[in-house]
Amino acid sequence: MSQLKLIKKELKELSSPAKAKILQRFFKTGPGEYGEGDIFIGVTVPETRSVAKQFKDLSLGDTISLLHSPIHEERLCALFILIERYKKSSAQEKNKVYKIYLKNQKYINNWDLIDLSAEKIMGDFLFNKDKQILYRLARSKNLWARRIAIMATFYFIRNRFFGDTLRIAKALLHDEEDLIQKAVGWMLREVGKRNLKTEEGFLRTHYKKMPRTMLRYAIERFPETKRQRYLKGIITLRASNGRKAIQKHK
Repeated sequence: MSQLKLIKKELKELSSPAKAKILQRFFKTGPGEYGEGDIFIGVTVPETRSVAKQFKDLSLGDTISLLHSPIHEERLCALFILIERYKKSSAQEKNKVYKIYLKNQKYINNWDLIDLSAEKIMGDFLFNKDKQILYRLARSKNLWARRIAIMATFYFIRNRFFGDTLRIAKALLHDEEDLIQKAVGWMLREVGKRNLKTEEGFLRTHYKKMPRTMLRYAIERFPETKRQRYLKGIITLRASNGRKAIQKHK
């Protein structure tokens, strides 16, 4: 039996119809929902990751075939295998994995698939390179491309480089998709964990224009008093002469 068939067999043996039903609802797979048509078989993320580690040496061709699967957990397993391959690869091999990821992004089509892979492949690869591809993705009409753009910057944030996160957040400031608003707010919050001044500098300029969901995610860890000031549209700033100035939301 081929490795590809073995992987599918392993995942099938771990599957749970009861869990699958829960996941189908959780990931919004119904008609008109963001995950419409996605198929779950009910395998947990840790279980899927474990299978991927067993088959981390799967050929790139078979990994791509697995990534093209209509079954969600099989696509996730393929991404975990790509991540394992990327981590141990030479610069040339990393470039190959990165290109595979980019070329096959239409199969990376739910928020968990993106959140578990974008920073580890795209973010890592682009950290010391030209990042214009992220700005092109941020302008895409495709929801998942835009989520990849902001989530890839998590790698930059972890390395205390915030500029691209803030610029992409600004580009997505008026995005109407709830999943983008949450992702942007989350990344701004992660910036704030490492440098609160940087996050608040961005918020003070843009918080009035932010969708409510984005703002709530961004200020989730703030002290309650400060959080309420943002939510009510009133924040305390420092005037240039050192005195406090009140900015009101009109």
